[in-house]
Amino acid sequence: MKANKTRQVDKAVVGAPRLEVPFMGDAVVAGFPSPAESFVERPLDLNELLVARPAATYFVRAEGDSMEGAGIRAGDLLVVDRSMEPEDGSIVIACVDGEFTVKTLRLGRNGVRLVAANPAYKPTRFKGEMELQVFGVVTAVIHRFGIVPSQTETP
Repeated sequence: MKANKTRQVDKAVVGAPRLEVPFMGDAVVAGFPSPAESFVERPLDLNELLVARPAATYFVRAEGDSMEGAGIRAGDLLVVDRSMEPEDGSIVIACVDGEFTVKTLRLGRNGVRLVAANPAYKPTRFKGEMELQVFGVVTAVIHRFGIVPSQTETP
Protein backbone atom coordinates (compact mmCIF):
# COMPACT_ATOMS: atom_id res chain seq x y z
CA MET A 1 0.00 0.00 0.00
CA LYS A 2 1.37 3.34 -1.00
CA ALA A 3 0.24 6.43 0.92
CA ASN A 4 0.42 9.73 -0.88
CA LYS A 5 -0.07 12.88 1.17
CA THR A 6 -0.78 15.10 -1.86
CA ARG A 7 -4.51 15.75 -2.01
CA GLN A 8 -6.78 17.20 -4.62
CA VAL A 9 -10.11 16.88 -2.82
CA ASP A 10 -9.47 18.55 0.49
CA LYS A 11 -10.65 21.75 2.10
CA ALA A 12 -8.39 22.62 5.03
CA VAL A 13 -9.84 23.84 8.30
CA VAL A 14 -6.73 25.73 9.35
CA GLY A 15 -7.76 29.02 10.87
CA ALA A 16 -11.45 28.04 10.98
CA PRO A 17 -13.38 30.45 13.17
CA ARG A 18 -14.69 29.18 16.49
CA LEU A 19 -18.38 28.40 16.35
CA GLU A 20 -19.78 27.93 19.81
CA VAL A 21 -23.21 26.36 20.02
CA PRO A 22 -25.09 25.80 23.31
CA PHE A 23 -24.62 22.26 24.61
CA MET A 24 -27.35 20.60 26.67
CA GLY A 25 -25.81 18.72 29.58
CA ASP A 26 -28.44 15.99 29.86
CA ALA A 27 -28.79 13.26 27.26
CA VAL A 28 -31.96 13.21 25.16
CA VAL A 29 -34.12 10.15 25.65
CA ALA A 30 -35.26 8.62 22.37
CA GLY A 31 -38.29 7.01 24.03
CA PHE A 32 -40.56 8.61 26.61
CA PRO A 33 -39.54 12.06 27.87
CA SER A 34 -37.42 12.18 31.01
CA PRO A 35 -38.78 14.13 33.98
CA ALA A 36 -35.27 15.48 34.57
CA GLU A 37 -34.87 19.13 33.66
CA SER A 38 -32.14 19.83 31.12
CA PHE A 39 -29.64 22.60 31.59
CA VAL A 40 -27.05 24.23 29.38
CA GLU A 41 -23.38 23.50 30.06
CA ARG A 42 -20.42 25.35 28.58
CA PRO A 43 -20.71 26.12 24.85
CA LEU A 44 -19.69 23.37 22.48
CA ASP A 45 -17.31 24.24 19.62
CA LEU A 46 -17.89 21.83 16.73
CA ASN A 47 -14.32 22.31 15.46
CA GLU A 48 -13.02 21.35 18.90
CA LEU A 49 -15.30 18.29 18.97
CA LEU A 50 -14.65 17.02 15.42
CA VAL A 51 -11.17 18.26 14.46
CA ALA A 52 -8.30 16.87 16.54
CA ARG A 53 -5.53 18.08 14.21
CA PRO A 54 -6.65 21.18 12.25
CA ALA A 55 -3.55 21.35 10.03
CA ALA A 56 -4.10 17.74 8.91
CA THR A 57 -7.90 17.74 8.64
CA TYR A 58 -10.17 18.30 5.67
CA PHE A 59 -13.83 17.79 4.81
CA VAL A 60 -15.21 15.97 1.78
CA ARG A 61 -18.80 15.28 0.74
CA ALA A 62 -19.85 11.64 0.23
CA GLU A 63 -21.62 10.41 -2.89
CA GLY A 64 -23.34 7.11 -3.59
CA ASP A 65 -24.66 4.35 -1.35
CA SER A 66 -21.69 1.99 -0.94
CA MET A 67 -21.08 2.98 2.71
CA GLU A 68 -24.67 3.21 3.98
CA GLY A 69 -24.09 0.26 6.32
CA ALA A 70 -21.42 2.34 8.09
CA GLY A 71 -23.80 5.29 8.47
CA ILE A 72 -22.37 7.27 5.53
CA ARG A 73 -25.05 8.46 3.10
CA ALA A 74 -24.95 10.49 -0.10
CA GLY A 75 -24.53 14.17 0.77
CA ASP A 76 -22.96 13.55 4.18
CA LEU A 77 -19.89 15.56 5.09
CA LEU A 78 -16.90 13.42 6.11
CA VAL A 79 -14.23 14.69 8.50
CA VAL A 80 -10.89 13.25 7.37
CA ASP A 81 -7.55 13.27 9.21
CA ARG A 82 -4.66 12.75 6.83
CA SER A 83 -2.10 12.48 9.67
CA MET A 84 -3.59 9.25 11.04
CA GLU A 85 -2.02 5.97 10.03
CA PRO A 86 -4.76 3.76 8.56
CA GLU A 87 -5.25 0.42 10.30
CA ASP A 88 -7.23 -2.69 9.49
CA GLY A 89 -10.88 -1.65 9.75
CA SER A 90 -10.29 2.10 9.25
CA ILE A 91 -12.69 3.91 6.95
CA VAL A 92 -10.43 5.75 4.52
CA ILE A 93 -10.48 8.15 1.60
CA ALA A 94 -8.52 6.34 -1.09
CA CYS A 95 -7.58 6.70 -4.72
CA VAL A 96 -7.68 3.47 -6.71
CA ASP A 97 -6.23 3.71 -10.20
CA GLY A 98 -7.11 7.41 -10.35
CA GLU A 99 -10.63 7.16 -8.85
CA PHE A 100 -11.45 8.53 -5.37
CA THR A 101 -13.55 6.43 -3.01
CA VAL A 102 -14.46 6.01 0.65
CA LYS A 103 -14.29 2.42 1.90
CA THR A 104 -13.23 0.26 4.84
CA LEU A 105 -9.56 -0.74 4.61
CA ARG A 106 -8.91 -4.41 5.31
CA LEU A 107 -5.34 -5.60 5.88
CA GLY A 108 -4.71 -9.28 6.41
CA ARG A 109 -3.29 -12.52 5.16
CA ASN A 110 -5.59 -12.21 2.12
CA GLY A 111 -3.79 -8.98 1.19
CA VAL A 112 -5.09 -5.42 1.01
CA ARG A 113 -8.77 -4.86 0.27
CA LEU A 114 -11.20 -1.95 0.21
CA VAL A 115 -14.62 -3.10 1.36
CA ALA A 116 -17.97 -1.34 0.96
CA ALA A 117 -20.55 -1.30 3.75
CA ASN A 118 -23.26 -2.35 1.29
CA PRO A 119 -23.55 -5.98 0.11
CA ALA A 120 -24.40 -4.79 -3.42
CA TYR A 121 -20.71 -3.87 -3.91
CA LYS A 122 -17.84 -6.33 -4.19
CA PRO A 123 -14.56 -5.70 -2.35
CA THR A 124 -11.62 -4.31 -4.29
CA ARG A 125 -8.65 -6.65 -3.92
CA PHE A 126 -5.22 -5.26 -4.78
CA LYS A 127 -3.03 -7.31 -7.05
CA GLY A 128 -0.67 -6.80 -9.94
CA GLU A 129 -0.23 -3.21 -11.05
CA MET A 130 -3.22 -1.80 -9.12
CA GLU A 131 -2.25 1.29 -7.14
CA LEU A 132 -3.79 2.36 -3.84
CA GLN A 133 -3.18 5.80 -2.35
CA VAL A 134 -4.71 6.61 1.03
CA PHE A 135 -5.59 10.28 1.56
CA GLY A 136 -6.70 10.03 5.19
CA VAL A 137 -8.83 8.30 7.78
CA VAL A 138 -12.48 9.30 8.21
CA THR A 139 -12.95 10.34 11.84
CA ALA A 140 -16.54 11.64 11.78
CA VAL A 141 -19.63 11.95 9.61
CA ILE A 142 -21.91 14.98 9.60
CA HIS A 143 -25.41 14.04 8.49
CA ARG A 144 -28.29 16.48 8.08
CA PHE A 145 -31.97 15.57 8.27
CA GLY A 146 -34.87 16.97 6.27
CA ILE A 147 -34.66 19.77 3.76
CA VAL A 148 -31.06 20.90 3.40
CA PRO A 149 -29.35 23.56 1.30
CA SER A 150 -27.89 22.55 -2.03
CA GLN A 151 -25.42 19.68 -1.61
CA THR A 152 -22.83 21.66 -3.54
CA GLU A 153 -22.73 24.46 -0.96
CA THR A 154 -19.88 24.51 1.52
CA PRO A 155 -21.16 24.29 5.12
